[in-house]
Amino acid sequence: MSSRPKLSGTLSALLLTTACAGFNIPDNLELVAQGQGYQAQYREPDVTFAETDLLRSEAMNAQKCLPLGGTVGIGSSIAASVLRVESLSRNDLLDVRIAEDDTFNGSYVVSRDGMLKLPFLPPIRAQGRSTDQVEADIANALLADEFYQDPPRISVRVTDFASISVGVSGAVFEPHAVEIGGVRGDAVDSLRQMASGASTEGRNLSAALRAAGGVRPDADISTVEVRRGGNTYRLDMRGVFEGRNTVDIMLLTGDEVRVPTRLCFQDDLMRPSPISPPGVNLFLSNLTQPAQNNAGSAVGQTVRLMPYGSRFMQAVIDANCVGGARTTSAHRSAVLFSRNPMTAVSVVIERDIEDLLRRADRDDYDPYLLPSDAMACYDSTVTNIAEIGRVLGVVALIP
Repeated sequence: MSSRPKLSGTLSALLLTTACAGFNIPDNLELVAQGQGYQAQYREPDVTFAETDLLRSEAMNAQKCLPLGGTVGIGSSIAASVLRVESLSRNDLLDVRIAEDDTFNGSYVVSRDGMLKLPFLPPIRAQGRSTDQVEADIANALLADEFYQDPPRISVRVTDFASISVGVSGAVFEPHAVEIGGVRGDAVDSLRQMASGASTEGRNLSAALRAAGGVRPDADISTVEVRRGGNTYRLDMRGVFEGRNTVDIMLLTGDEVRVPTRLCFQDDLMRPSPISPPGVNLFLSNLTQPAQNNAGSAVGQTVRLMPYGSRFMQAVIDANCVGGARTTSAHRSAVLFSRNPMTAVSVVIERDIEDLLRRADRDDYDPYLLPSDAMACYDSTVTNIAEIGRVLGVVALIP
């Protein structure tokens, strides 16, 4: 007696059982489903949209915030006035000229110890000082060594600002020592190189914060700390998100920048700015069938750069997880893999795409995307049944 009818019946039962089975909600170490994760938008939508109050996530996030550490006014203003001066740093290229005397004229580089070394004169401190201050010190040195009886006319101009190395720590996505301010060889402007004087925005505080991955949503930007020469200055950078001029000082080699945290997710920081991440690199997976090789799965081609402030559903649409025939494409699901930047603990959430699209309060359960998040789409029940049937059909053909 053939065993094929028995096999066919078994396979059919397995098909129905598998098609009707649901997927378990992903487990997380943090209380994500209850709204205690990094952002309240991760929580599980466990009520119907007819019963819920609209848009509670931002208020839930704000409840966990520590008070702002900075205040607008005296402290930040004094720090800004002290640090706002365009200061010299190691390896800066200077053009020094003394009227009616070619002895000291020429190009000089600020040495590693921060000193400017002219022939026949003692070293002059340049690191952290303005060109006006250096000019005054050169004049005093010339008078002290009796090169001149009357103060000479002196010009010190920066012809090239060197790159600098500063440490960035705290509530940024990639805390580490960063090098900023350098200009690539193919980006050099020859007219600027020949002109007298130089200026740069590449050594600003905002450039350092962005080079360190940008400020995190939990950052306290009201009291960004800059440590220089044994002193700590606190700067209020909230103006960058409010359309006002912010305190964007020029940094020096050896400076240390620290961004405190408020220990909460701040929705209003999730938008593009000079101190935010330049974008979100999102890893996507949308394969109906498991690939047999890297080429077939488009490994290396599924990383998308999305604007900072993008949300989960925008990525779902970008990955073609929405749309198509309703009979085969409805009730798909999508999974988001993220990581709490404060604790480094991973988070996985799953959403029924059709349910989220039809909820009036969809924004309450639509998380913001963070750098290096990953997302995967799962097919609808109809597609899953078809795929199971295809696999079982192949098995049934085995003698």
